[in-house]
Amino acid sequence: MADDEKIVAPAPETAKPETPKPETPKPEITAVAPSPARPPREAPLRDSAPGGEPSADDAPKIVKPKKKVPHAATQLRLFGKYDFTEVVVHDAGLLRYVNLDPVGTPYSGARHANRAFGKSHVNIVERLINSMMRTEVYTGKKVKAYSAVKKAFAIIEAQTKTNPIQVFVDALENAAPREEVTRLKYGGISVPKAVDVSSARRLDTALRNLANGTIAASYKSTKSIEQCLANELMLAAKKDMNSFSVAKKEEVERVAGSAR
Repeated sequence: MADDEKIVAPAPETAKPETPKPETPKPEITAVAPSPARPPREAPLRDSAPGGEPSADDAPKIVKPKKKVPHAATQLRLFGKYDFTEVVVHDAGLLRYVNLDPVGTPYSGARHANRAFGKSHVNIVERLINSMMRTEVYTGKKVKAYSAVKKAFAIIEAQTKTNPIQVFVDALENAAPREEVTRLKYGGISVPKAVDVSSARRLDTALRNLANGTIAASYKSTKSIEQCLANELMLAAKKDMNSFSVAKKEEVERVAGSAR
């Protein structure tokens, strides 16, 4: 390296002076005075009585609470006349199977057919109509049987001054047998044996005997079928032995008592 050549060191970088940023003025917070409350609006007087006094129309009205409207099902009456809520079933064994759901027209259109214990969901008055149709006179004649039951209930109400549904339920309780006879075979010998009757069978038997007794009574007299049905229901409700269904029940229980 030559003597005349010198190494020159780079000059250090000098920091640039910082320029001060202008300060932004802060917004001044001024307190806002609350707005004055509005005076309550006075209701204009409609009509003033003489002398400047307010009339009775300007007095505050008392709003009465609305009455609760009962469910529509509780307002249904059989044939538009008879109330189901007044009926009482005294026999505890039949209480589960006597259907007293409020209906206006006892017709379900075989809704519960071919179902196990489906008959317990059918109204008891409709079951009476169906039992009348099982006889040889009213087979398939739904409207005729319906009309006969409706007129028979009107006769019962006129003569007893009570709810005919209650009379019908009392007749079922008195016509339902509690005991019957079955046959047991021992070595080819048939022996009668007394057995208890289930609640569903008791109700079926009572309905069948009431219908058969009504048809049998119509053959023996010139009375109409609705008059015969009304007489059968009223006699059975009183537990009269002149009733066909009550006499049949007593006969079955007498035979069962001797076969115990």
